[in-house]
Amino acid sequence: MSKALALGLARERLGGLVDRGTERILDWDEALLETLASSRLLRRIDLLLVVGTYIGYGYLWLALALAMIVFGTTQDHRNLLVGQGVMAVTLGLVHAVKAWGGRPRPAFRRKGFHHQFLTSSSFPSSHAATSFAMAGVVVQLYPWWDGATVFVVAALIGLSRVYLREHFPLDVLAGALLGLGVALGLTPWFARLVS
Repeated sequence: MSKALALGLARERLGGLVDRGTERILDWDEALLETLASSRLLRRIDLLLVVGTYIGYGYLWLALALAMIVFGTTQDHRNLLVGQGVMAVTLGLVHAVKAWGGRPRPAFRRKGFHHQFLTSSSFPSSHAATSFAMAGVVVQLYPWWDGATVFVVAALIGLSRVYLREHFPLDVLAGALLGLGVALGLTPWFARLVS
């Protein structure tokens, strides 16, 4: 057997393994979506999850920002600039990945006001990315705040996206990791720029 033929066979086997592995991961992701979206336990907190999705559109961050502008210190105003920088980078990356990836969203079962704002691309979740980015900013700039509460709110926002069948679980996980990564990487840098 020639080297070229052996290399071609090895590539073909590797490609088959990658394809089968990817299929298994996507099948698991779809099964987990079905489990979470039809969970009786989550149905008990349905209203909380629906509210979480709406909060994830940025209303919570906007309300906090306005309160900080009105009642905050000069340092709070600087911190707002840091948060805006992290948010801009996070959203830019999310939309670049969505344009590149193009994974379609799950089939919707609920209709609501917010569905008109959804793009057709599912991966990654911008709700999860921005929520975890802001949680990362808050924990770094306000270490005396209860970090667990901030991350529980971010996690509920992410979970709401799966429960409402607007994202697959891996979309939310990828968004959360992207947002948190941007926050952890850029918050210290932006904080030095505005001080």
